[in-house]
Amino acid sequence: MNILQTEDTICAIATAQGGAIGTIRVSGPEAITLTDRIFKPVSGKPLAERAPYTLTFGHILTPEGEIIDEVLVSLFRAPYSYTGQDSTEISCHGSSYILQQVMQLLIRQGCRAAGPGEYTQRAFLNGKMDLSQAEAVADLIASTSAATHRMAMNQMRGGFSRELAVLRDKLLHLTSLMELELDFSDHEELEFADRSELEDIARQIEQVIHHLVDTFSVGNALKNGVPVAIVGETNAGKSTLLNALLNEERAIVSDIHGTTRDVIEDTMNLGGITFRFIDTAGIRETTDTIESLGIERSFQKLDQADIVLWVIDATCAEEQYRQLADKILPRCEGKHLVIVLNKADLLSSADMDTAASKDAQFDRLKVALPDLSEDVCVLSLSAKQKEGLSQLQKQLVDFAALPDLSQNDVVVSNIRHYEALSHALEAIHRVQDGLAMQLSGDLVSQDLRECLYHLGEIVGGTIETDEVLGNIFKHFCIGK
Repeated sequence: MNILQTEDTICAIATAQGGAIGTIRVSGPEAITLTDRIFKPVSGKPLAERAPYTLTFGHILTPEGEIIDEVLVSLFRAPYSYTGQDSTEISCHGSSYILQQVMQLLIRQGCRAAGPGEYTQRAFLNGKMDLSQAEAVADLIASTSAATHRMAMNQMRGGFSRELAVLRDKLLHLTSLMELELDFSDHEELEFADRSELEDIARQIEQVIHHLVDTFSVGNALKNGVPVAIVGETNAGKSTLLNALLNEERAIVSDIHGTTRDVIEDTMNLGGITFRFIDTAGIRETTDTIESLGIERSFQKLDQADIVLWVIDATCAEEQYRQLADKILPRCEGKHLVIVLNKADLLSSADMDTAASKDAQFDRLKVALPDLSEDVCVLSLSAKQKEGLSQLQKQLVDFAALPDLSQNDVVVSNIRHYEALSHALEAIHRVQDGLAMQLSGDLVSQDLRECLYHLGEIVGGTIETDEVLGNIFKHFCIGK
């Protein structure tokens, strides 16, 4: 799709298949005219003569006069529409046959079938929203929880854009002071901000950008799910645990060692938080090439996870712990680790008495495993019998500890935004270093412009020299 091709008229089905009502959107310079060619209002008054933001009842007709459907047509005139162009929305019955017939009639009249996201793309190109707001539309459609909905809605309504606008204003003010320093360095009688003020403004900017960068871990977890890696030796019950958590047969379960050879992922919602569970290949010494690749991927997923469920067969817990501790524990630094003593239903009654409480479980392992950290959570359960799962689920929610977002919380969840903010943070750090080292204003200004550029990348705009000059003239009375 050519992003510059915005002067033709496009059409597309805007609703999911199978509903009682289906909607077709038409947008472009000829949207109203082309719709009029296939639509006959009951009142006889064509759309071209009607006021915007009105609904008109009528019929969609073939060139031969055959009625396709009774419909309602919504009318929007530029620039006051979603795309900023003349637009119509045809609401008809949800039959796939009817929808396709209406689409074919529009295309025969000169419409073009729209590409993916083309309506939102036109909204961005026509200044109806900035790039970050346009990206939030897709996130809003894909939202699966209250938190992801609030996060996307806040961004689409411009919460993130307003935060960036405040940053840009501060950066432009700082750049203006630096430009003044360059232009009037020979005039000692001219007073402007000293270096301490410049450093204070740079520090304020750095704190805001740093905070936005830090929110990405939360935003990414809310958007894509908190990654939970299920690891352990073969036949410890990892796939059985995944199936029990998801309450469906998602992974193949077998007594044969090495059944799971690749990563299996699925998500579920616990306590309003989306978790992304990753069942990995069992870790053991093997000469099987395919299984070895699966084990390598297991370690990769372990490294990427926020929470690790190390599943151990409770009937031989100490043996399995010793075999894998050196491989797993170093990779769990900075992560939440839960040692899941699975197959508790196979323990003898004496063992069950010993494993009756969390403290007893931990103490039992601690005696034989003195290197076990007290930060590690130890739980016993039976994934096969689905016993003890509620305690594990509660622990997962506690470990996730994601904030309850309000409509006004600004949280970064888009990787493109995160990368741009990270580059902007590096640039403002160079500005701070330059000010501290008393570097010349032209060198510091270059880093300021780079910071502005990366922030501009997020909303889809660019920072031009004229904008900096305009800000100087706006805030300072030069020439008097």
